[in-house]
Amino acid sequence: MLLFAGLGNPGAKYRNNRHNVGFMAADAIARRHSFSPWAKKFQAEIAEGRIGGEKVLLIKPQTFMNLSGQSVGEALRFYKLEPSAVTVLYDEIELPAGKVRVKTGGGSAGHNGIRSLDQHLGKDYRRVRIGVGHPGAKEMVHGHVLGDFSTSDREWLDVLLDAIADNADMVAKGDDNGFMNKVTLTLRDKLQPTSDDDRPSPKEPKAKGQSHIRQARQQQPAVKIPESGPMAAMLKKLLGKD
Repeated sequence: MLLFAGLGNPGAKYRNNRHNVGFMAADAIARRHSFSPWAKKFQAEIAEGRIGGEKVLLIKPQTFMNLSGQSVGEALRFYKLEPSAVTVLYDEIELPAGKVRVKTGGGSAGHNGIRSLDQHLGKDYRRVRIGVGHPGAKEMVHGHVLGDFSTSDREWLDVLLDAIADNADMVAKGDDNGFMNKVTLTLRDKLQPTSDDDRPSPKEPKAKGQSHIRQARQQQPAVKIPESGPMAAMLKKLLGKD
């Protein structure tokens, strides 16, 4: 049995915070793999299911971030699991927004949820670090992580959460590099699509690299601007010509 823990703070006030991206990832996994409805146990919301043939318990501690370890530790002891069976999903300000990295062990890097888990589990558990970016100054970090994702953030965030959920079987199997590669490729392909119109025709030189629409615009004759009269005066004013 494996235990996947998404970290965050409970309550509507925090639901869309960057600090709650771990909760969001857990919810995406539960939806994608048809887990049981969320129930309350271990001072947490829990759901059960299978990922890649492995039985998995999803857990979202409701103790608030700073005490996450109490909840996860209680579940770990109940099922008599080793810390190596635990995978934690959480926000990481030291990673650019949208980047995901997986590692086992290491320090907390100032993350209070991870610090609490270290106290209750030790450090030998897997960490799925989800980049939310750094605000640029230490004094701005608190407001940044407890601030909501913006509307423009949702463009990459929704793709990222789906990619994490779709490839969670690789995490369950311990294929950390494969998981990171798949998530990265999904983000690249879905957020930077190359349409057929932007691909050069086999008969065209590659250097052109322009869409048919762009080429058609360039081939259109320039409109002749009248040199005198009311129209000429208006156009000169709009175009900033003396």
